[in-house]
Amino acid sequence: MEQYEPERLSAPQLAAMRRSLRDGRGALTRRSLLRASGTAALALGGLGALSACGIPPAKREGAAAASDDHSAAEKQINFSNWTEYMDVGEDEKSRPTLDAFTRRTGIKVKYTEDINDNVEFFGKIKPQLAAGQDTGRDLVIVTDWLAARIIRLGWAQKLDHANLPHAFANLSAQFRTPDWDPGRAYSYPWTGIPTVIAYNEKATGGRKVDSVTQLLDDPRLKGKVSFLSEMRDSVGMTLLDMGKDPGSFTDADFDAAVGRMQKGVDTKQIRRFTGNDYTADLSKGDIAACVAWAGDIIQLQADNPAIKFSIPSAGYITSSDNMLVPAKARHKTNAEKLMDYYYELPVAAQLAAYINYVCPVDGVAGELAKIDESMASNTLILPDRAMAAKSRSFRSLSSEEETAYEEKFAGLIGA
Repeated sequence: MEQYEPERLSAPQLAAMRRSLRDGRGALTRRSLLRASGTAALALGGLGALSACGIPPAKREGAAAASDDHSAAEKQINFSNWTEYMDVGEDEKSRPTLDAFTRRTGIKVKYTEDINDNVEFFGKIKPQLAAGQDTGRDLVIVTDWLAARIIRLGWAQKLDHANLPHAFANLSAQFRTPDWDPGRAYSYPWTGIPTVIAYNEKATGGRKVDSVTQLLDDPRLKGKVSFLSEMRDSVGMTLLDMGKDPGSFTDADFDAAVGRMQKGVDTKQIRRFTGNDYTADLSKGDIAACVAWAGDIIQLQADNPAIKFSIPSAGYITSSDNMLVPAKARHKTNAEKLMDYYYELPVAAQLAAYINYVCPVDGVAGELAKIDESMASNTLILPDRAMAAKSRSFRSLSSEEETAYEEKFAGLIGA
């Protein structure tokens, strides 16, 4: 049977992850605001663990070996998630959807907000997974690139779709076939995270900005444009604008996209590459238009009606946070029942109304409108068909590709 040695992280990969944790998407979300002061030390500790000496070889089977399932005898689930990623009651202690699940099923959920960032969390669970041991968690939520790695290493359990009828039926089409988990054999998305174009209507003189071409070529925007310091977002959006598919691009395509942005740097069209700190400059008008994360725009618009967003006709990049059952989890069936529960329309609506990310559940608009009509019509939370059809994902990268691409991107942004 084929043996697989988990790859170590290269210097460019480590630098990219540090950049992400410092000021990238990992630093911007609602859930991260409460953990900003403590994340850096934890994250860099996790990075050190990932780059340290090798671990025992793991079997590369694409799925974890079947584990003993104690769900019937032990009515419980151990669920690890990010901070501020679950609905909370008015008492600021109860969790209404989880409490309702327990009342219905009798399954108690030990809910822990112990995911500070993907790298640090992987550093926590990797030793047990590599040793073939239970991590103590039945359900975890990780971002797509880490979900892909866990699945590739054979450290995720294949799901029984008989226990997931709502998830199977209601999963939005745009999330159904990621290249790292075709057909969602091992994962289901918790939320989607779109990358769009944002602009300050006052700073653009009332002009709409709706393409990367405008960002890079419009002389009226010179010096007031920013791109993101996350490679997949900025390169992905540029590839789309060039007519290339981020899901199947070549080395030459990548180089061309970086070269196009390099021209924007050289001509000073691009002001800078940013993490979440673009939000303040966008609100003030120092940045007129930029590549942005949709979750930011929802929050900015609440305070500044001049902030607008657009979906390029060429498409936009979407990533996702995903539910996985780790290898050796004791309560797989119970975890699958909880996963499926969050794809029931009323439950999905309640969660979406609280966390304000893209809901991956199709048909939820009516239920969400009962809670908040403005949210039900917000395409950054519920993409309409036209918007969903333009969604594209950045393809999975090999370790060698990631090293090479991150090195080139770091040269572009001066990191």
